[in-house]
Amino acid sequence: MDRRYIDRIYLNQPVPADSYLAALPAVRALGGRDRPLTFPAPVTFLVGENGTGKSTLLEAIAVACGFNAEGGTRNFSFSTRDTHSPLHRYLTVGRRSYPRDGFFLRAESFYNMATAIDEADDDGRLLLYSYGGKSLHQQSHGESFLSLVLHRLRGHGLYLFDEPEAALSPSRQMALLCAIHNLVQQGSQVLMATHSPILMSYSGGVIYQLDGSGIRQVAYKDTEHYQLTLRFLLDSDGMLKRLLEDG
Repeated sequence: MDRRYIDRIYLNQPVPADSYLAALPAVRALGGRDRPLTFPAPVTFLVGENGTGKSTLLEAIAVACGFNAEGGTRNFSFSTRDTHSPLHRYLTVGRRSYPRDGFFLRAESFYNMATAIDEADDDGRLLLYSYGGKSLHQQSHGESFLSLVLHRLRGHGLYLFDEPEAALSPSRQMALLCAIHNLVQQGSQVLMATHSPILMSYSGGVIYQLDGSGIRQVAYKDTEHYQLTLRFLLDSDGMLKRLLEDG
């Protein structure tokens, strides 16, 4: 089922030239209403080196859609430290329809979100039941991440994932791929910022590469992540030798 709740984003006004945001490749590449960044598939990946702005862009989309900047649903209002960027103020999100469910899941502030869930669950049963029946703090990082995805995300939703591979082993990343596929089959849309060549292999997903030249759509096997990982696996001894010699 091809269900997209947002189909484009664009800047509704220029980002101030003296803002740090103006230096991010992802922000510099965004156009106005006549040149939007589009989301033509149910699953979209934002990939690129550290510092290109992919997480900043995903965060801005999430906040513009009403999610808490530190993660969670639209009902989450906790804040441990106000560090999110003001990019959402300059961003317009083009909506096709409104989802029944939604979640912003980011590795960076997952601990804080898990704490907020525990604190909001007065009797220890209602909220935790939606997250696997057990406090996320009583599970390993990877287990709690997958538990949330498998038990809390109900389908027919808009789900944003910021570098989920940070919590997951390769086998758990494959399990997340299966979960994402099930969510898509249940009428969901997924946007993900990632470095993982496992996750970005999802068939039918659109991959946007963010780099100094801007934002461009690329094929999976043309991503640096895929090519570099493949080269390393095919010749790990040679790659290590060259890396250590150069270092």
